[in-house]
Amino acid sequence: MSLGTGIATGKIILMGEHSVVYGEPAIAFPFAGAKVHVEMTDSLGNELTSNYYHGPLEGVPPHLKNVKELLLRLQNDYQTGPCSVSIVSTIPSERGMGSSAAVAVALTRAFFDWQQNDLAKELLLDYVDFSEKIAHGNPSGIDAAATSGSEAIYFIKGQPITSFPLTIDGFLLVADTGIKGQTRTAVKSVAHLFDTQKHQTSQAISRLGHLAQKAKEAILHNQLTQLGQAMTTAHETLQQLGVSNQKLDELVSLALANGAFGAKLTGGGRGGCMIALTQTKSEAEAISRILLSNGACATWIQGLGAYEYA
Repeated sequence: MSLGTGIATGKIILMGEHSVVYGEPAIAFPFAGAKVHVEMTDSLGNELTSNYYHGPLEGVPPHLKNVKELLLRLQNDYQTGPCSVSIVSTIPSERGMGSSAAVAVALTRAFFDWQQNDLAKELLLDYVDFSEKIAHGNPSGIDAAATSGSEAIYFIKGQPITSFPLTIDGFLLVADTGIKGQTRTAVKSVAHLFDTQKHQTSQAISRLGHLAQKAKEAILHNQLTQLGQAMTTAHETLQQLGVSNQKLDELVSLALANGAFGAKLTGGGRGGCMIALTQTKSEAEAISRILLSNGACATWIQGLGAYEYA
């Protein structure tokens, strides 16, 4: 019996939430603190085992339709027999961490490993894009690029996604508020602000774009303090746009009060996760304990730059 395996990381948006919709740059990167692992073996019928479902593939619930359709397309494209798929993920869904894209990346990699075929990056991204369109309708491509890559992603709407190395010596702490993110509602709210307070909103969006550019320069030049300042100012700007909430603000304030270089929400906002920047792993762990004791439901830590695999 042949066995195929595939893994993928989560993703974090570091800078550029909401402003990316209006043509400003955004930065995202692979987050190895949370991962997806997929195993695939020969079987008499297509079976799926995951955090949310165990049983025949044809019986999957609607929110797993993208997984089902991706597997069926792969089998059709390569004329394979049925298989049993096991998906183990530590990436929370609906938290802005790229859960659906990571599953698609890991599943595609496992399939090609199962078939003992090479998988070109362009082909991988094509299959992930197919899955993401089913899951989200019109994906930007950020999640697919970040969950399948090893470098930071610099993205401007309508332009090719570029990557750059994470060359900054620090650690990133991610904390989950336990509240599902409300991206669509938040995006509509910002659009409404453009209608009612155009000048102020335009200034805020431009500021977020400028801060994303500053953050990229800080990363490339290993400037932890400057990156932290950009993150905190970005959160304050996102607050002004009304896309934060009380729990996010509380966790950001706690992280800053306990020594973080910077902290902000990540993703669509009004729930989901926040991130905090520290110099050492022990500092990140100390802040993690404080956030968990004050309402965060989960945390993850990842080293950046030279400390990526520390």
